[in-house]
Formats: sequence, C-alpha cells, structure tokens
Amino acid sequence: MSINTQPVTINLGPQHPSTHGVFRLRVTFDGEQVIDVEPVFGYLHRGTEKLAEERNYVQIVTLTDRLDYVAAMTNNLAYVRAVESLAGISVPDRGMYLRVISAELQRIASHLIATGFLLDELGAFHTPLIYCFRERERILELFEMLCGARITVSYMRPGGVFQDAPIDFWPRLDDFLSSMPGYLDELEGLITENEVVLARTRDMGILSAQDAIDASITGPVLRATGVQWDLRKAEPHEVYDRLDFDVPIGSVGDTYDRYYVRVQEMRQSLRIVQQCVEQIEPGPVRSETPYFIRPDAVDTYVGTESPKGELGFYIVSDGGISPYRMHIRAPSFINLTTLRDLLVGWKMADLIVIFGSIDIVVGEVDR
Repeated sequence: MSINTQPVTINLGPQHPSTHGVFRLRVTFDGEQVIDVEPVFGYLHRGTEKLAEERNYVQIVTLTDRLDYVAAMTNNLAYVRAVESLAGISVPDRGMYLRVISAELQRIASHLIATGFLLDELGAFHTPLIYCFRERERILELFEMLCGARITVSYMRPGGVFQDAPIDFWPRLDDFLSSMPGYLDELEGLITENEVVLARTRDMGILSAQDAIDASITGPVLRATGVQWDLRKAEPHEVYDRLDFDVPIGSVGDTYDRYYVRVQEMRQSLRIVQQCVEQIEPGPVRSETPYFIRPDAVDTYVGTESPKGELGFYIVSDGGISPYRMHIRAPSFINLTTLRDLLVGWKMADLIVIFGSIDIVVGEVDR
C-alpha cells in the first residue's frame, strides 16, 4: 500500500556534528528519500584572503594553518611555494626533503581523520575513530618535535623551513615508519571487507570520471573515479621527481572507492617518507631571504597536491611587502560542486555517509 506524503524541508547543521563543523544543508525529503539539497556556506568565514593584504609574506603562513586545520603542513607548503614562485626564491635540498616528510606525514594524519569519521558516520560509534586518532597522535608528536606545535604548525617559510629537525626526531620517525604498515593492515582488516561497510558504501554516491573532471574535482574524490591525476606526478615539485611511488585509483567512484583510495595513499606516503629519510643529506634548511620579501609587480598561481586535492594560491604583487590580492583555490570548496547530484535519491542515513566521504574542512570552504 502506498502512502501519499508531502515533501518536508529541514536543516542539517550548521551545528550538527555530521556536517563537519559549521556547514549547513537545506534538505527536502519525501519520506526518507532526498529529493533536493541546497548547501549553505559562510558560517566560518574569517576573511583569510583579505587579511593577507595587511600582512607581510611571512606572517601569512599562520593564516594558512587555519584553512584546512587538520592538514596545516600541506597548507604551509602550498602557500610558500607560491611566494617562492612570485619572488624567485630557491630552496636548499635538505629543506625540500623536510618539507616532503612533513607534508606526507600530514597526508597520513588527514586521511586517518577522514577514515575514522566515515566509520563514525556509518554508525560505528567512536571506536574506529579513536583507533585512527591513536596513530594520528604519533604524527602530531613528531610535528611537535619539529616546531613546537601540533595542529597550527607554521613550520614552513619562503626558502625552506623554520628550523632543522632535532636529533631525536629521526629515531621516533623510524619507529613510526616501521609500525604504521601493521596498523594499516589492522585498520583494513576491520573495515575493507566488513559486510556492513560494503553494504553501506558500495555503489552509493557514485561520481563518474567525466562529471568529476567537468566539476574540476581533484584529490582522492577524483582518483576514486579512475582518473590518475596527482600533481606530485603531473607537475613534480620539491623532490617528488626523485621518489618512487604509485598513485592509487578506484574504478566506480562510489563512497567505498573514496575510502579505499585514501587508505592506499597512506601506504604510498609511508614509502615516500622512507625514501626521504634514506636520501636526505646534511646541509642548510632555508635559503637566505630578506626580512621583508618584496617581489616585483607580477602575479603567480601555484597548485600543490594537498590531502583533499589541488590547493592553489593565486597571488598578485604590486612590489610591496604584502600581496596586493590573494585568492585560494580550496579543494574542500571545489569538491562540493557535485554534492547535490550525489545526494538526491538517497536516504537520510546515506546522505550523512556520502557527504562524509568527500572529506571537507569548513575552514577551507569558507576561508
């Protein structure tokens, strides 16, 4: 027997824990089925791009920490690479290796958060999330050894990094590299073939490769569709062209593929860090730069492969000590382009899981 129902529109967020901070979804349901979705932005807007016009080029590093605040190291890297392109600043080899080590450790930490919260949204309460936090904590301790901070690190500078790694950093890093593969095996043993996970993620929220490309989507969300695009390979920077690693891809572009690509990327990041440890040589970690950087009156755009996709900085200089204008290509924002199409037709519980599989941070969405 069919029951006639009237569509009902409700708000999910901006205070709902499953909207990843302060993000609002205005969802119209017919019963439990989603028939329309309107994302609402701006609850965490802090004016980062405008604030950058009043700070010198080094001071802006602290602003980048607070964009994707679970991946501050890669935000630092994306920004300082843009400044170096703008001002023609070179980076010594040791500085580049330390940057790559930091960025890949940050990628692992970010993907652990994405995986843990995805399981949380599947209804697994907090146990898988705490398992992921356990290993992330070890990475944050390594960051604390590097720069004294854990979350908003401000470790990188135009020309290199803030300071060299202390001597006791390297044994701790070796211990992490030796034990982390076993932890990933444990994580996959709990999740990858779990029948509940498969039932709730397979063929759910499918994004085609063509739609992903048309929407300028990048990162694991794009690679889950089968497109092997990664700026570390396509446009090698730092020392990535000296390193041997693979770019994992999916085949369907569903919620499960987005999870699986991130797990395999963590394994590849461990390979990258191990090679950096083997190749790094003593030397300076930062080139000599003036106290106030004054680029010529030019502009530049530089994109970097962050854990969520291509994070790019477009900077316009007028010859002063601060940018004339700065714009951020935030992957968390761009990757939401197809959100409505992914969610329409699914149920309320599926909506939360599909949305979580995109892995956004609202600080980067709103900027």
